[in-house]
Amino acid sequence: MNVPLWAWFAVLGVILAMLAVDLVAHRSAHVVGVREAAAWSAVWVALGLAFGGVIWWQYGADLGTQYLAGYVIEKSLAVDNVFVFALLFAAFAVPRQYQHRVLFYGVIGALVFRAALIAVGSVLLASFAWILYVFGAFLVLTGIRMARSRGQHKDPRAGWAYRSFRRVVPTTDDYHGARFWVRAGGRWMATPLLVVLVLVEVTDVVFAVDSIPAVFAVTQEPFLVFTSNAFAILGLRAMYFLLADLMHRFVHLTLGLALVLVWVGVKMLLLEVWKIPTLLSLGVVVTILAVAVVTSLRATRTVDVDLTDAADAAAAETVVPQALPTTPQPSSSPDAVTSPGGTR
Repeated sequence: MNVPLWAWFAVLGVILAMLAVDLVAHRSAHVVGVREAAAWSAVWVALGLAFGGVIWWQYGADLGTQYLAGYVIEKSLAVDNVFVFALLFAAFAVPRQYQHRVLFYGVIGALVFRAALIAVGSVLLASFAWILYVFGAFLVLTGIRMARSRGQHKDPRAGWAYRSFRRVVPTTDDYHGARFWVRAGGRWMATPLLVVLVLVEVTDVVFAVDSIPAVFAVTQEPFLVFTSNAFAILGLRAMYFLLADLMHRFVHLTLGLALVLVWVGVKMLLLEVWKIPTLLSLGVVVTILAVAVVTSLRATRTVDVDLTDAADAAAAETVVPQALPTTPQPSSSPDAVTSPGGTR
């Protein structure tokens, strides 16, 4: 795939322009609602698919399908990021109006780190063809480990990243609006918002170690690996706000993502035996995800009803205090006598 240098700069220009638009649209801290998140999700997905259409038109159906497969894999694996983001925001009680700010800068950092990892991966593949089998075995083992863990995440405050950051950087315990740094006691100190941002970046690097080899399973073109990652990650913030309140419904999704990792790992390991067509690989990935989502929603279809019934029952048991008797006003008549029970 011969990609001119100007095409790389054009893609970077589009990404920076969309980030600027997103920053201006969310320049004031506010709670992102489901409707706003759905609108932005539609914008990011449309942008990603439109770019795939450009690849298809310019370079043919095969490379277009490779980009689309990489985009779908990265988009689906990003759901696991959403689980962790929800865990981080809950653990550190991040106010909802500041969560978008954390994710915005988190996405910028993710793009930089992923570009570096993709560059390293491309160099390794160009130098050592056998590294694909290492990637494949790694993905199979990662998928098995994910399936066994079933999405169980540890308290982020017990992790090495949090403890290392607190040991090195002075940190306050209170939020100061949307600020990452605050000057207190004559020195600059990090706010909890910066702590969460650092943990978001560390988390994304960990997930990128899984997701980038997974994209290399469907395409070894650096341009397609980077763009599929970039356009999928750009919509990560909107995806979080769209799905955060529904995470409890996707009980089988982690198992589905684990199967996706195992599948793409096996695809890598079978390269010398059978080169699985990209379109078939994409179909398997979409089928796995569709089954995981449908079975999850069916398994939890009564959860929201049960929660509503519990809330109604609690409300019914709540004793509403009676209104206090109105303090009697003294009569203007000189013959009236005031008593504790009223006027007479």
